Amino acid sequence: MHRVTRILALSVVAMVGLAGCRRKPAETAPAPTVPVAENPAPTPPAPACDAACEAERRRAEEEARRRAAEAARGALTATIYFDYDRSDITDDGRAKLDAKVPVLTQNTGIRIRIAGHTDSRGSDEYNLALGQRRAAAAKRYLTDRGIDAGRIEIVSFGEERPTCSDEAEGCWSRNRRDEFEITVGEITTVQSASTR
Repeated sequence: MHRVTRILALSVVAMVGLAGCRRKPAETAPAPTVPVAENPAPTPPAPACDAACEAERRRAEEEARRRAAEAARGALTATIYFDYDRSDITDDGRAKLDAKVPVLTQNTGIRIRIAGHTDSRGSDEYNLALGQRRAAAAKRYLTDRGIDAGRIEIVSFGEERPTCSDEAEGCWSRNRRDEFEITVGEITTVQSASTR
């Protein structure tokens, strides 16, 4: 019987051991909950620009200013043209004069000269008077839009300074013009596209 007890004891120990070795199904732990902020913290700013980056930014800004000033100079010195024997401003001439107004308004130190020209047809006296009327018409257009008349000088060259000397309409039409020249000052202020 001793033997039977011993076998029973060993059986109990074995069963207990086997029961302890059985794996329980792994319980999945719930994922930790992270509180979500209603107003998350702002993303920190990018690292400050180093010296090379800053130099490149300044160079790009300077190039943009140079191009804008060049465009403003082009608008201010753009030539306007007239119909035969006329001194009234054409639609194209009005558009070009309108482009001059903001440049002159922003750069009050600039003075300009408007030179009136004609084609070669007509007498010298008539053409000098017609050139004067053309320059005066452009000046009046600008002063009517707030530009101080004291900043605008006018002169007539009549037919004396042609851009073309052929005796044909294509050439004559290029000679019927007002030319604009900056006589004092330079363009320092340019209207940016973002403020238009």
